Amino acid sequence: MSEFPFAAVVGQESLKTALLLNAINPRIGGVLISGPRGSAKSTLARALAAILPSDSEGKHAPFVTLPLGASEDRLVGSLDLQKVLANGEATFHAGLLAKADGGVLYVDEVNLLPDTLVDLLLDVAASGTNIVERDGISHSHPARFSLIGTMNPDEGELRPQLLDRFGLCLEQAGTISIDERIAIVQQREAFDRDPTGTLERVEDAQAALAGRIAKAQRLLKEIATDTWVYRTIANCCEAAGVEGLRADVTWHRAAQAHAAWRGVASVEQQDIDTVEPWVLAHRRTQPPEQSPPSSPPNGTPSKDESSSSSGNNASTAGSSQQSAEQGQ
Repeated sequence: MSEFPFAAVVGQESLKTALLLNAINPRIGGVLISGPRGSAKSTLARALAAILPSDSEGKHAPFVTLPLGASEDRLVGSLDLQKVLANGEATFHAGLLAKADGGVLYVDEVNLLPDTLVDLLLDVAASGTNIVERDGISHSHPARFSLIGTMNPDEGELRPQLLDRFGLCLEQAGTISIDERIAIVQQREAFDRDPTGTLERVEDAQAALAGRIAKAQRLLKEIATDTWVYRTIANCCEAAGVEGLRADVTWHRAAQAHAAWRGVASVEQQDIDTVEPWVLAHRRTQPPEQSPPSSPPNGTPSKDESSSSSGNNASTAGSSQQSAEQGQ
């Protein structure tokens, strides 16, 4: 069965942008989506995997779901120690973290997972490496994936210590406009009637997104970060009353990924401003009105002056083309 394409999803521009940035640099630490059911969270997560770059062997990026009842061994993998006694070598049985390498690991209702599993998951998402140790024997493997977690606050909250460890957090509104509701239903009906036709109509937009992600991943390591960027982020984090330095580190990584997504050589004010609410949503202890306005150096566009001051303009390649393809 065909998955609904990323480029055909109506609205959700901020969420699309956050997911794309985390795909560009998984070390951002994952995206936590907090909101009611039926708001395209799982649709976008699945659709993201389809536009991620293929691996060196041409295999498509995997999409892996972590079920609520999963054991630790199923998540991280296991070592068969019986074979150590037989031939001196331990056999590693891959877990979900290994299977998600290069793709998307999706956790629905992450707030209902045992804290120990969430802890393990976030450790690997931030480091990009999974290490399994049993009785003095260890095995490590790459586990670089885009982590997407969802939760419904009505069903319980994550412990603050775990909530903070998600790189970005988006709190979805419970209501949407009438026009957007109509557009979403029309697009869904069109896909259900003719999935192949819908995929063909957005094929160019999908390819453009995939190419742009790959380009941004290559550009990421070249992005320059001037001193004023560090000071601006530090001042904002202090004013927001965040604990520790995780917000600063995440903010830098997300702003760099946003600059790479835009295809520019260095972090600019609009990159800082775009990701700010997603970095601070789950970390802020002081109300926003107490945060001082950021003050970039002369010649750096402010939030109001920049051509794109929110994720709404950054999430898709060729927005006019996509709008036409959605039939809006």
